[in-house]
Amino acid sequence: MGVEQVARQQHVPVMLDRVVALLAPAIDRDVPGGTVMVDCTTGHGGHSEAVLQRVAGVRVVGIDRDPTALALAGERLAPFGERWVGVHAVYDELLDVLADQGLDHVDAVLFDLGVSSMQLDQRERGFAYAEDAPLDMRMDATTGPTAADVLNTYSAEELTRILREYGEERFAKRIAGAVVRRRQSEPFTTSAALVELLYAEIPAPARRTGGHPAKRTFQALRMEVNDELGALRRALPASLEAIGVGGRVVVESYHSLEDRLTKQVFQRATKVDVPPDLPFVPPEAEPAFRLVTRGAEQASPAEIEENPRAASVRLRAVERVRPAH
Repeated sequence: MGVEQVARQQHVPVMLDRVVALLAPAIDRDVPGGTVMVDCTTGHGGHSEAVLQRVAGVRVVGIDRDPTALALAGERLAPFGERWVGVHAVYDELLDVLADQGLDHVDAVLFDLGVSSMQLDQRERGFAYAEDAPLDMRMDATTGPTAADVLNTYSAEELTRILREYGEERFAKRIAGAVVRRRQSEPFTTSAALVELLYAEIPAPARRTGGHPAKRTFQALRMEVNDELGALRRALPASLEAIGVGGRVVVESYHSLEDRLTKQVFQRATKVDVPPDLPFVPPEAEPAFRLVTRGAEQASPAEIEENPRAASVRLRAVERVRPAH
């Protein structure tokens, strides 16, 4: 069995049927030249494959910052020929990618946020805490600072902030202080030393609840290393700008901060901006977008049982209903 086949078996896209159903009205349309979807987080190509299989006239531009993931997706999606093109980029470069592809707009944009199971499973990437590995955590291992760089150079205050904000870690200040003390005698290089420190600093009662004691710290480091919230903050408005009338943006989030950011951007885009005492809404004041999902949709209990990763997903979608003013 090839690497690509193993990757495909290990990673089942969360809420796949619902995601395709939300995308379908935007991409399954009879328009000159066919429709175009951007998969901003191509990963193994599971979402792209489902879309290409189920919607005959669509082309997909697949973006990923991880060259390894992009290569695997390229193998998987090769049977679709020119209907799929892979681009090595971060999704906040969306508008530049479209310009390079000669596209002035697209019909759909999909974000499936967070880290993929393939990245977690590759020991040398350092995303997982279950075994000793280099503290890397870069989604694009060709550029940028590593998790070890963060641990060895950030101040105690900076470490406390990212552990609290991105990891929602109750013992952030205590952990940050211990990290700074330890690195003075020996810099952090691999995950085992960090996991050992976390076991020592997180009190035993807290270690017995809420999953592995390293989970929150590793998540926070990963989000900091890859500037995940910063990239999303830039990418969401760009995705709204990128879609034409009838186009949709669909976002799957796995972290409360990602979902909150998505909710805020979508709410602003769909808000009617007129005085509350105005008896009618003039056409020019109508919002250019409408919410497709009511609040955030979640996976069914049956899917969560089959795929535990689905437990934290929050799914939102928005549609452009009129051109930009």
